[in-house]
Amino acid sequence: MKRPEGFDPGSLPVPERPAPPREDRAASDTDASARGGATPGGATPGGATPGRAPSDGARSLLTGATGQRLGAGITALAGRFRALSPDEDFVDPVAQERAAARAARAAEAAEAAEAAEDPHVDHERPLGAGVRAAETAREARAARRRRRLVERQEVRRFTRRSRHRRAAWLTSGAVLLVLVLSVVVAVYSPLMALRTIEVRGTDRVDRQQVLHAVDGQLGTPLARIDFGAIKRQLAGFPLIASYVTEEAPPHTLVITVTEREPIVAVKTGSGYDLVDPAGIVVESDPKQPAGMPLAAVQPSQLGSTAFRSMTEVVLALPTSVRSTVTQVTASTSDDVTLTLRSGAKVVWGSPDDSAAKARLLAALMTSQAPSGKVEYDVSAPDNGIVRQQRSAG
Repeated sequence: MKRPEGFDPGSLPVPERPAPPREDRAASDTDASARGGATPGGATPGGATPGRAPSDGARSLLTGATGQRLGAGITALAGRFRALSPDEDFVDPVAQERAAARAARAAEAAEAAEAAEDPHVDHERPLGAGVRAAETAREARAARRRRRLVERQEVRRFTRRSRHRRAAWLTSGAVLLVLVLSVVVAVYSPLMALRTIEVRGTDRVDRQQVLHAVDGQLGTPLARIDFGAIKRQLAGFPLIASYVTEEAPPHTLVITVTEREPIVAVKTGSGYDLVDPAGIVVESDPKQPAGMPLAAVQPSQLGSTAFRSMTEVVLALPTSVRSTVTQVTASTSDDVTLTLRSGAKVVWGSPDDSAAKARLLAALMTSQAPSGKVEYDVSAPDNGIVRQQRSAG
């Protein structure tokens, strides 16, 4: 297109005015942009591409505070000129510089906001965006490594704890299973059945009779033996004072018997009955056994209080003294009297404190040998008396 003759934008008279402050220039720029439609990048309302910079006079007119109207007119005239010359570029350097400054400030604000949100960034050091980004990346990688290490440690700890817990459960289950199997085998299996019965401690009791009484338990597992039935069967033997059973796995039962021991003899019409402290006749003999004292009671009085007192006193005597006792008499439980082989008598009294009375009697017999005319009174264990027997006449 042909340019009109006689029109040169550079030949316009521009009044010289002092440059306003920077704040006024910014306001003028904003106002001019609002009125004339110019964009921050120096683009014109006509949409032309930014090009050649205007002259110094035009720049001073565009940025002056008092020449706002003139700047608007010049801007409109420049737009017309651009419309007439579309092949030339027009660039506003002031607006472009300000737009670049605003873009830089916006970028720095965005980087500062991003760094403020990252807890791993050191905000005290004024680092550049690249340095801060690199440091943030390194710290993030270190944090990820620490997290993976912690996770691996937790996994190992949890796995070890699980192994220990599993081992404990397996061990407990195995022990429980063994116990259950042992109980089942002991109670129900014929592997632990009773095959042999041993009877020990029999002297006056017939051992074969005892075996025959309890052989009904043969074939029964040791854990299921009926000891109540054994007690009832052995109760039929009066000479058995007590017994003890002992299991000897896998097939043996041992019965240890304690027989009754007679301590006094009781005269009967046919001879003598040998009686234990409970009044049970252990055996009978036509003659009085040597060393067995004679109890002066009737066979019908074997369970009386006087008889029990006599047996208690005899059991409390030392063996050396008991072998010399020939007779025991008592009308009540408090006047037990012993007759020795030498003819001496011992006034014992009640069975209370029999141990102390036995020691006192031994001391009195040591100090004065027993004779047919001597009587030892130990009824008071703390005051022994030796007196001469009164004659029968």
